[in-house]
Amino acid sequence: AAGKGTFSTEEVILSVNRYQVEQVISHRQLILPQLAATGVAAQKVKQQCGFQVLFGPVRAADLPAYIEHHKQCDEAMRTVTFTLSERAVLIPVELFLLAKPLLVILALAFLLSGICPTVFSLSSALNRGLILLGATAFGIAAGAVLMPLMLPWLPFRQFWLKGIVSGLAAAACSVLLYAPRIVLTEEIAMALWVVTISSYLAMNFTGSTPFTSPSGVEYEMRRGIPIQIGATCLAIFLWAGNPFW
Repeated sequence: AAGKGTFSTEEVILSVNRYQVEQVISHRQLILPQLAATGVAAQKVKQQCGFQVLFGPVRAADLPAYIEHHKQCDEAMRTVTFTLSERAVLIPVELFLLAKPLLVILALAFLLSGICPTVFSLSSALNRGLILLGATAFGIAAGAVLMPLMLPWLPFRQFWLKGIVSGLAAAACSVLLYAPRIVLTEEIAMALWVVTISSYLAMNFTGSTPFTSPSGVEYEMRRGIPIQIGATCLAIFLWAGNPFW
């Protein structure tokens, strides 16, 4: 948030003035998270609202100890970590944010699956739509669950590439599961779809990590998104066009 400008000097000053903090407390100190330092200029805050900015510990849980030790941070308070438990706690948030897009994907999946030489088939929409929905679930599991949990061990530095790796594993599982019910072109389409979802969600996870910068995210998006769009278009073409071949 600090890096992309939403946790900024201006936002701190605006919040202090809007909520009249000076009328609620007797001192003139603000304790901000250490990782806010990239977006907040302490001197400007002091000049414009009269509060001294103290960059405290990384984690809010360390605030009581920080205050008790006369607002001094030890090495542990300054150390940025991203452990398995810290990554796992973010997974429900990632899944919750997918709720609305998933409804749109669900509707499109059934529409695309029902396209046939006779214009539209309800039975095909249900049968093939459920398969595509299952493949979508595999992609979500790979990108929003498996990738965060396996983050340090997956190859590549860029997250969209890590998502491809976890997506390939999920795609293999989905193809094995649904192979008896679909043909080769549908298998290819489904695999592309699973890998693309996983790659996109993995790339989206960069905003939840403590070791990515806005410039790094932009660099990654410029390289990942065109490939993801291309793979999605190819997957849609193969899936929707299969009944005509």
